[in-house]
Amino acid sequence: MSAQAMDKMRKIDFAKFAEDFRTLDPKDPGLWPLIPKIVILLALFAIILAAGWWFDWKDQLEEFAQKEQQEVKLKEEWLGKKKQAVNLEEHRKQLAEIDRQFGALLKQLPNKSEMESLLVDINQAGLGRGLQFELFKPGVETIKDFYAELPISVKLTGSYHDLGSFAGDVAKMPRIVTLNNIIVDGTGGGSTLKMETTATTFRYLDEEELAAQRRAKAAAAKPKAK
Repeated sequence: MSAQAMDKMRKIDFAKFAEDFRTLDPKDPGLWPLIPKIVILLALFAIILAAGWWFDWKDQLEEFAQKEQQEVKLKEEWLGKKKQAVNLEEHRKQLAEIDRQFGALLKQLPNKSEMESLLVDINQAGLGRGLQFELFKPGVETIKDFYAELPISVKLTGSYHDLGSFAGDVAKMPRIVTLNNIIVDGTGGGSTLKMETTATTFRYLDEEELAAQRRAKAAAAKPKAK
């Protein structure tokens, strides 16, 4: 601060300002001195600004901030939908290819009426290789989302070559059959081996079974009455 400004500060009569405020007549503001008028007007202006901020502008600014966030979110959603629209034809081609592949896989699953012939085919695959069946027992069917699994306990005897050929024949079947938990026992001596395995085959559910499954899921999802 310069020396000239310091001299002006010294010349200000703060006592006079204080006296002006003490002698203010609230009933006649028109006669107030200039300095008290300015100070009081500035104070009122500050109070009005603070009240406006607290009671109105604060909520408006918060709402504005929320709208800005919403705008950013909507822009991102719009860009995402735009990208989907641009690639819509490609997505349709991919979906058609998936449907085609799924249909091809589904054709490898027999329906309910074809299961018996598939079991016969598995049995014939073993007999055709000269194997002797000690056990061929279908188990309990397990229902999945759109298909069912049927495990078959199998015990048979034969040579190593014939057992391997049987496994290859099963793998080449037009219907899906898997051999699981294979145990080969050669402790009996000679060239004859015993094999135990679980042959698992699959079938797709018909419309009636799918409808019954949907009804069961809907019934399970309903809240129980107390």
